[in-house]
Amino acid sequence: MIWASTALEGHSTQGRDNTDWTHAKTGQRPAPLRVLGIMSGTSLDGVDCAMCDVSADAIKLLKLWRAEFPRVLQSRLKSASCGEVNSWELAQLHHDLGRFYSAATKCHASARRAQLIGLHGQTVFHHPHRTRPATLQLGEPTYLAEALRVPVVSNFRVADLAAGGQGAPLATLFHQVVFAKRGQHVCVNNLGGISNVTSLDWRRGAQPRVLAFDTGPANMLLDLAMRHFTHGRQTCDRDGRRAAKGKVCEPLIQRWLRHPFFRKTPPKSTGRELFGESFLLPALAEMKRVRLAQPDCLATLSAFTAHSIALNYKRHLPTPPSLVVLTGGGAYNPVLRKAIASALRTAHPSIQVQTSADLGWPPEAIEAAAFALLAWRRWYGLAGNLPRTTGARRAVLCGQICL
Repeated sequence: MIWASTALEGHSTQGRDNTDWTHAKTGQRPAPLRVLGIMSGTSLDGVDCAMCDVSADAIKLLKLWRAEFPRVLQSRLKSASCGEVNSWELAQLHHDLGRFYSAATKCHASARRAQLIGLHGQTVFHHPHRTRPATLQLGEPTYLAEALRVPVVSNFRVADLAAGGQGAPLATLFHQVVFAKRGQHVCVNNLGGISNVTSLDWRRGAQPRVLAFDTGPANMLLDLAMRHFTHGRQTCDRDGRRAAKGKVCEPLIQRWLRHPFFRKTPPKSTGRELFGESFLLPALAEMKRVRLAQPDCLATLSAFTAHSIALNYKRHLPTPPSLVVLTGGGAYNPVLRKAIASALRTAHPSIQVQTSADLGWPPEAIEAAAFALLAWRRWYGLAGNLPRTTGARRAVLCGQICL
């Protein structure tokens, strides 16, 4: 079991740090609930399910399991995320995915003990445009609510988007709850398909100063490259084994680092639209022109991800962190971990780099548990976004409840 304090600032809550946890409407303290968080990220590799005890004072991980996407469903999701399906196919996929989520959870005995579910859904489009923002997460929640006969909170991002925010990042509150350390500046860097960082600077003050934003690609380019090289037979470079045999092409990395997203100031978010196939295919062509072998390509893409993270830290964080905690599937890739540590320490040799597993939280549990926390907050009428990190005009209730 894993637990962490949930005392937070300025969100109608009261825990250890004098936060007012009284419910805004009823005047009562929210009750503890057993919440199932379900997350499938932009890497399109499967679903992580985290059963958590969530209360005003703590969040505890009770059970963690994973369900892989069947090959056909994964292919359909990839096509949807690339804009290659029509409205009929998209509607059918929305319902088929909802049934998959239901099947992936109801077969587990622990899922049947859930009192509430937080379902992120599968993002197939995310475009936080200044005047015409849009985001879409597939997976009809009604099937899950019917199968387990408990409320399901889903569609978390759109409320923040409607309030002028990016709709991301939303795991920030969870990062603050679990990883903020008084007297330290900690960065939590999630390595899913996309990389995002939460900066928690608690060297002074009653609460940490929080900044969060997407930094660019993480596993997405590596996974897409592996699918390309193996004609779909392999979906990732397991443990970075192929990349470990390659040599990095520094000139290409320096060229790619001129991408305008890295200069953009937070709040900012991104996705497959910028760092998916539209980035990879020209990059593969460039690597082919300079005659890079497949391991060299993977090593170069790994180093590019690492350098883009370091560049974002340098440009957009007021001060460098003392500790970086890596989470998400990419935290299991030793080549990527080493590249990130090297890139960060080039400018600041004293930076420590760990994984969330070193601190007691499995990397694959973080995002799912974060949406368990957000579901609990939505159920009790507590805001789920941090406007200073998403850019929203105000704190809003994140998620819609399906009973």
